[in-house]
Amino acid sequence: MRNTKRGTYLHSKRELWGLFILLLYTSPLSCSSNFSHLIYKIKEGLPKGTLIGAIGADLKLDLSVNPPRSFNLELKTASQQYVNLNNTTGELFTSAVEIDREALCAESHEGQGCAIFLDVLILPQQYFQLVKVKILIEDVNDNRPHFPVDEIRVSVPENAPVNARFAVEQSAVDPDIGIHSVQTYWLVNDYGVFTLDVEENEGGELTPFLIITESLDRETQAEYVTDIIAEDGGSPQLLGTATLRIIITDVNDNCPKFAESLVNVTLYGNATKGMQLAHLQAYDPDEGANALIKYAFSERVTQESRILFHLDTNTGVLKLAGKIDNNTGKLYKLIVLANGPTCIPEVATVTVHVIKQLSGPPAVIPRYIASEKDGVVSLSESEPPFSPIAFFTIKNTEPQQKIECLLEGAGPFRLVPYEQFKNEYLLETTELLDYEQQQDYEMVVVVRNAHGLVVNTVVKVHVLDVNDNAPVFKQSFIDITVEENNPPNTFLAQLQAIDADSECRGEVYYLLGADAPTVFDLDRSTGVLTVSTSLDREEKETYRFMVRAVDRGTPRKESIATVIITVQDRNDNSPRFINKDFTFFVPENFPGFGEIGVLTVTDADAGENGWVALSILNGSDIFVIDTGRGALRAKTPLDREQQGTYYVWIEAIDGGEPALSCITMVTVLLLDVNDNPPTVLFPQSNQSFMLVLPNTLPGTSITEVYAVDRDTGMNAVIAYSIIKRTDGEPGSFDIDPYTGNITLRKALSNRGLYSLWVKVRDHGQPELYSTILVNLFVNETVSNETLIQSLLPRSVDIDHGELPPDKEGRKGEQVPNMCGEYQVLLLALTATCLGLFLTVVSLVTYICCKKRKPKKKRLDIEIPLKLNHEMVDKNPMEISNI
Repeated sequence: MRNTKRGTYLHSKRELWGLFILLLYTSPLSCSSNFSHLIYKIKEGLPKGTLIGAIGADLKLDLSVNPPRSFNLELKTASQQYVNLNNTTGELFTSAVEIDREALCAESHEGQGCAIFLDVLILPQQYFQLVKVKILIEDVNDNRPHFPVDEIRVSVPENAPVNARFAVEQSAVDPDIGIHSVQTYWLVNDYGVFTLDVEENEGGELTPFLIITESLDRETQAEYVTDIIAEDGGSPQLLGTATLRIIITDVNDNCPKFAESLVNVTLYGNATKGMQLAHLQAYDPDEGANALIKYAFSERVTQESRILFHLDTNTGVLKLAGKIDNNTGKLYKLIVLANGPTCIPEVATVTVHVIKQLSGPPAVIPRYIASEKDGVVSLSESEPPFSPIAFFTIKNTEPQQKIECLLEGAGPFRLVPYEQFKNEYLLETTELLDYEQQQDYEMVVVVRNAHGLVVNTVVKVHVLDVNDNAPVFKQSFIDITVEENNPPNTFLAQLQAIDADSECRGEVYYLLGADAPTVFDLDRSTGVLTVSTSLDREEKETYRFMVRAVDRGTPRKESIATVIITVQDRNDNSPRFINKDFTFFVPENFPGFGEIGVLTVTDADAGENGWVALSILNGSDIFVIDTGRGALRAKTPLDREQQGTYYVWIEAIDGGEPALSCITMVTVLLLDVNDNPPTVLFPQSNQSFMLVLPNTLPGTSITEVYAVDRDTGMNAVIAYSIIKRTDGEPGSFDIDPYTGNITLRKALSNRGLYSLWVKVRDHGQPELYSTILVNLFVNETVSNETLIQSLLPRSVDIDHGELPPDKEGRKGEQVPNMCGEYQVLLLALTATCLGLFLTVVSLVTYICCKKRKPKKKRLDIEIPLKLNHEMVDKNPMEISNI
C-alpha cells in the first residue's frame, strides 16, 4: 500500500498562481471605448486576498483624473461571492468564500472548462465603460479517487482459462480532471493468480480488468478478498480503496458420494407408519444446481418394497410407508441411487430386518437441549461436566409395566431419571470433553419393557473444538551443531511444534525470541532456521536463544523452546609461538636434561585441532624438547669452549586434518664459567733456561711469561706474580702482573742460576691458576750446558696454594700497585660487555637475514646446528690480551 498525503498550498497575499490576460476591444483602444473583455486564469482553492487581476492597469486607464474613476459590479450574481473588487483601482481579489471547481462547475464536463463571469461598470458618466470579466478556474488535485461502493464483487467461474479478463464495473471516480483524475489501478494482494489491466474507452474513462494468471478450483478456495487501489496522477498522488471480493463460481466437476454405502435397519413388527428408518446422505463438493442430489430406488427394488417404504427424493430420508405384518419376520433389501447432474448414480444398499413382535414396543421420543442437526448433537469441549444433552420420553407403555432404560456405549455420558417424573430420562455429560482425544461418540439409548421388547435409539455426539491447546515443541531444548566457516544462509534445523487443536486454532507460525542474535533467520511458516552469515568458533562457540510457536486461535496461545547452537571447530588456525623467536642464556656445564627454557605455543582451535606437538628439526642428537610443557633440554652438559652458541629450529604441529604448523628459532647462548686454569705457553717447561749477561742494565726486559685462558670475561683475565725465588740476590728481578714481562730490577753482581717460581692466575670464581719455573743463567756465555742442566730443579715441592708472593722487601723490590690492577680489571670487564653486545647485535642481524630468505619446502630445509667459526690465528701476545 502506498501512503499519500494531500498537498498543502501556502500562498502570500500578493502571490498569483496563474495569470492569463486577454484584452479584447470592440474598437481601437481609446478614452471613448465603452466595452472591453478581460480573461483571467487562476487555480481553485486560493486563500482570501489573492490578487486575480487589476482591471484599471490591464486597460491602461489613467487613475489620477478628477473626478476619479470608480469600478463597480453591475449585478449581484452568484459569481460575485467569490471575488472582492477594489472600487478605486479596479483590482480583483479572492474573497473568503473558497473557490471549489468541482462544486462550482459540477454539471460541466472536462472539455467545457470552468469559469466565473463578471460585469464591471466604470463610472462616472464621462468615463463610462462596461468590462466583461471572465475568470477561468484551473483544477488542483484536491480530491482523492473513490469507488461507488465499499465492496466490489466479481464472479469468476472456476474453469475460467488463464488470461481470461473480467471487467470491474464499479470503477473509481475522481472529481478532478486531467492528470489529477484516476490514472491507474492495482491490487494489494494478487494471491499469485490474478493481475489487473486497465483499458480506456473512447470517452477517456478507465476501466480495470481482472486477469486470471493461474488455474482456479472452487473446492480448494471459494473466494479471494483483497483491496483494489485507484491512484490519480497528482503530486503527491492520492489513492482510493475498495474491497474486491472475487467469488469463484462452481462448475459441475464432482459427483455425489454416499457417506455410508451399506445401511442396516432393524424394524419391529408393530412399527408405526411414517416411522423414519434411515437417513441416507450423499455429498457433492460442488454448490448450487451442480450439487443438487436426487435420491431414487433402483429398478431392481420390487413393487412391494416401493409400497412399503418411502424414499424422499430430496433429503434421502427413508420412512415406513405401509403396515408391517406383526406376526411375520422378513428381510428387505433396498438399493438406493444418488443422482447428480451429468453423473453416474452412486449406489447404497439398505437392509431392513423386520423382527416379529408379540406386542408393541415402547416408543422413545428424544428432545434435544444441545444443538442438533440430522440426529447429531454438537457440544463444545469447553462445556462443563453435567451439561445436559437431551430428554428422552418413554411412551406406549402400560401403567403397571416396568420399563428399563439404560445407555450403551463408551464415553463420558450418563442417562439418569429426570427428577421424579416417570419415564423421563436426561442424557448429560459426566466430565469435560476433549476434542483432541475424541471428536465423535455414538451411544444407544436402550429401552426394554416387561415383555422383553427392546427399542434402541442411536445418539451421536460431535465435539466442537476450542482453542484450549498451546503449540508444543517436540523438544524444549533444541541442540544444533554447525561447523564454523559455514557458507551464508546455511540450513540449521527445521523446528516443529504441534497444536492439537483443529483448523486455524491448530495452525502454528514461528518467531524468534527477543534474545536471538540478528544473524539467525526463522521462516514463520515452515520453521526453517538458517544462519545468514559465516560463524567463527574462535569468536563465539555457543549461541543460546528462545524461539516461539504461536497458534492462530482466539485468544492466541504460544509456547517457547530454547535453541542451543554449538559451533564446531575446524582446523583453520595454525599454532603460534608467543614469540617470533626465543633466546636462552645457560651457563656452560649445565646438567644434562636440565631445563634450558620453556617455549610457549598456542592454537586458537579446540580439541584435536588445538593439540600441539613440538619437535626439533635439527640438533636432535644434542637437544630434546618436552612436547607437553615445551621445555627444551640438552642431553649432555655443554662446553662453551667447544661451541658457545647453538641455533635450534623447533616446529609446532597441531592435530588437525590437514595438520597446520609453524616454526621458530631458539638461540642457546652458553655463559662462561671458570672451568679452565690459565695455560702457560712460554716458557714451555720448567727445565728451560735463558742466558742473562752480567752487564745487563737495570730496567731491561729480560723475558716474559706468556699464558692464555680458554674462558672469557673476568675468567680469562690473567695476573702474574713471583711466589718464590732461588736466586742468589733476592729482589733482582720483577714481573709485570698484567703482561708477565720480567725485568731486571738492579745490577747483577753474582753469576749463576737464578730460578723464579711464577704463579699465573685468573680472576674467576673460584680462582684457578698454574705455575711455571723461569730459570735465568747469569753469565757471559753458556760454556757448559750440561752443568746448567744439572743445576735446574728436578721437582716442584712447593704448595702453590699456600705460598704467598715473595714480599721479603729486598732492596729495590716493589709490591704491585693494587689501584692499577683494579683499573685493568675494570677495562677487561668493559671489553667483555662490549663483546657480548656485539655478539647479540650480530645474532639479531643474522636472524633477520634468515627470516627474509624465501621459504622452501620442509623436506628441502637443511638447518645447521653449529656455525663454522674459524679461529683466527693470533700471535701469543694477542692471545694473552684477550
